[in-house]
Amino acid sequence: MVIPKTLVYSLMTLPLIWLAAEIVLFTWTSIFFFLLAIPIALWIQYVIARSVLVIQHSTYRKRWRFTRRLPWIGYMPDQYVSYSVYRRVQIHTSWIGLVIIGIMIPWSPISFVFSLFFWHAWSTAPRLYPLFGFNNQPKEGMIKFNEEDISYYMP
Repeated sequence: MVIPKTLVYSLMTLPLIWLAAEIVLFTWTSIFFFLLAIPIALWIQYVIARSVLVIQHSTYRKRWRFTRRLPWIGYMPDQYVSYSVYRRVQIHTSWIGLVIIGIMIPWSPISFVFSLFFWHAWSTAPRLYPLFGFNNQPKEGMIKFNEEDISYYMP
């Protein structure tokens, strides 16, 4: 499955649009919360993904590492990984991350919560893209992430 260039370009422009909207809706101090939310959202996702891999006693833990390349920013597999393991990790990371952000609403400034939500959605959306693209494929396959595409291999 080829990664559309429009997806990568939109991922680069969305943070600027979101930051401008936060500054207009809240205050200029949203810039601080926006920048603070990036590492916190990625850390939350890392802890959840790593926990899922540890809980299932996966041998894939050594095949996952933190990447900084678009569109795969965050904790991703750097080798072949089972599609079912990848699916489980991404689904848990997505919904548990949203629950953690929701729990923080009463104690955090609203601008910070909006920024956390944005960075969580921004970084998980490309990771969920393969789940929809390979939905009709058998769950026991293997996937590999490359710069411009995602490869699916049958066992």
